[in-house]
Amino acid sequence: MSADGNTNPFKYFLAGGFGGVCTVLVGHPLDTIKVRLQTMPPAQLGKIPIYNGAWDCAVKTIKREGFFGLYKGMAAPITGVAPIFAISFLGFGLGKKMFSSTGDKKENLTPSRLFCAGAFSGIFTAIIMVPGERIKCILQVQELGNQKYDGPISVIKNLYTEGGIKSLYKGTCATLLRGN
Repeated sequence: MSADGNTNPFKYFLAGGFGGVCTVLVGHPLDTIKVRLQTMPPAQLGKIPIYNGAWDCAVKTIKREGFFGLYKGMAAPITGVAPIFAISFLGFGLGKKMFSSTGDKKENLTPSRLFCAGAFSGIFTAIIMVPGERIKCILQVQELGNQKYDGPISVIKNLYTEGGIKSLYKGTCATLLRGN
């Protein structure tokens, strides 16, 4: 906030962007492990599953692909994180104004109205976040030696060729319900 009590959108953008980048750097290896565990095929009767949990998945990934194998697919979330945070702050400000009784975004809102303002901001962020999440997940489940895609651009081209812009937004409703 500045001395006159107004907020500076540029400062929010920078602070949100930096915080988002830090979040991705720290959280992406865990996200890669989560996605691999979620997408591994069920174990066949009498056979050992691909992974026996999160630690086993991390160890096997590092052994096969090196430490940076845990960071596969990170380009998409890193690129989108600053705009997502900026749009989220903007959407929340608009939501606070929409759900206030006086139309003033500085009004103290009830918890339910704050919830609605926050949910409203999620609609804005989904526009950027959903394609990035889709690209990231597709890249994360690729294993060395069995790669269909070279990187994010390759995924985008393939998805667009297969189903147009709609295929980039597959999973939007689930993402909105999840509450990002």
